[in-house]
Amino acid sequence: MTIILGGGISGLSAAYYAANNARNSAITLLEASNRVGGWIRSKRSPSGAIFEQGPRTIRPVGLAGKNTLNLVEDLQLNNKLIHIGRSHPATQNRLIYSDEALHLLPTSLKGFFKTLSLLDRPLINCLWTDLAAPKISKEDESIYNFVQRRLGQDIADNLVSPIVCGICAGDAQKISVNFLLKSLFEAEQKYGSIVKGVLANRLKKFFSKSKDTVKENNIDSANLHLTLANRAQKEYWALWGLEGGLEQLPQALANNVRKRGVRIQTEAKCEKLTFKSNHIELLINGNIQESSRVISSLPAKNLAEIVREQHPILSTELEEIPTVTVGVVNFEFREDVLPLQAFGFLVPPKENLSLLGVIFDSCVFPQKSSTVLTVMMGGAWFEKYFGLNPSEDHLLTTAIDHIKRILLIEEEPIAHNVAILKDCIPQHVVGHTQRIKRIHDYISAHHIPLALCGSSYQGVGLNDVILSAKQAVDIVQ
Repeated sequence: MTIILGGGISGLSAAYYAANNARNSAITLLEASNRVGGWIRSKRSPSGAIFEQGPRTIRPVGLAGKNTLNLVEDLQLNNKLIHIGRSHPATQNRLIYSDEALHLLPTSLKGFFKTLSLLDRPLINCLWTDLAAPKISKEDESIYNFVQRRLGQDIADNLVSPIVCGICAGDAQKISVNFLLKSLFEAEQKYGSIVKGVLANRLKKFFSKSKDTVKENNIDSANLHLTLANRAQKEYWALWGLEGGLEQLPQALANNVRKRGVRIQTEAKCEKLTFKSNHIELLINGNIQESSRVISSLPAKNLAEIVREQHPILSTELEEIPTVTVGVVNFEFREDVLPLQAFGFLVPPKENLSLLGVIFDSCVFPQKSSTVLTVMMGGAWFEKYFGLNPSEDHLLTTAIDHIKRILLIEEEPIAHNVAILKDCIPQHVVGHTQRIKRIHDYISAHHIPLALCGSSYQGVGLNDVILSAKQAVDIVQ
């Protein structure tokens, strides 16, 4: 019997992939709360506008992106999928708020040669800065330090730091470059600079791709049906989502696995894990359940609590993966109140604002005539700006003050939603890659029938956690 801990998107994905394997005759998913879906939650305003408390858009790139689209296709969600291309305003217009002004980031080659108000120099100058910077051999360092060394402090402060806020609500001075920008870090370590490394890797890909082009063309011409992943590539999708809200993805997963015999128990909290010689004992709401394999999609800190008694060393490593809290406030305005069509804007930490960024939801996926915005606050600085137990009213007032001042909005919102997502995003800080290796080495060395998936380990993006679930199922087979 396989037991899966956690009913978020990674746990549900693990149940889906486990159910695909005939060897898994009995699968049970245990979720401590009263619902499945985790941080993915879509709500409707009184007028019917979609408020997303968590993720809302997904990028279709890479192996992980293709894997998610294959999953969406298997779940028969094609008719609900909506996407935007590279020429869409939400793709073209990305903004940074700094020094009391919104700055547009370049998206074309021509833009890289123009002086940016955000930097007071053309972005192309970064290439010369990188080529002149000495190589320093390191196992890991913060993204901020790496970018500052190779590209300049202005890039680290004004571009990379707010982008890290957008990716994981984190502090670039703590997040690992070897994890989040691994390819660029490896380029420096191997070739002495980012530019040299990128060029060398592009040449390798060019020659290897030219050999495979004929094979790919033959396959495409023989295939009359294009998969979603193929469509995304051919049509140059930039982002996709689901009409009616992204929560339909975990809901479809739950319905799919239930139909195939997976037992889903909500309000079932695992309080302790004990690994015996020939089985596993799980203490669930005070009662013992037995299993032969466990897949944990729990946050690392939660898993640390339930293995501490038997495996204190593993518990300590898991506890060292920190998390941050994000305040999310959704707004709906009656008409178009935005100064321009864009994806939204991010805020550098040096601005000393509680604001991480604002997403222009209705620009990405239009919602009738109303404007929908999502304000994200706090993150690595949540306690600094809001304390330990802020009220929802405090977050609401702060959010509306920010967007009225920055976006020059005079109208009052006709609807809103406030959520405090406590410990919602793991932080892959310096040394994270090494820590994950120690965790997996410990599990392997002690022959523990336990596999890990979710955002604590391989990445915080939705594509990452779904792929991690697939890989976790392969481990415990």
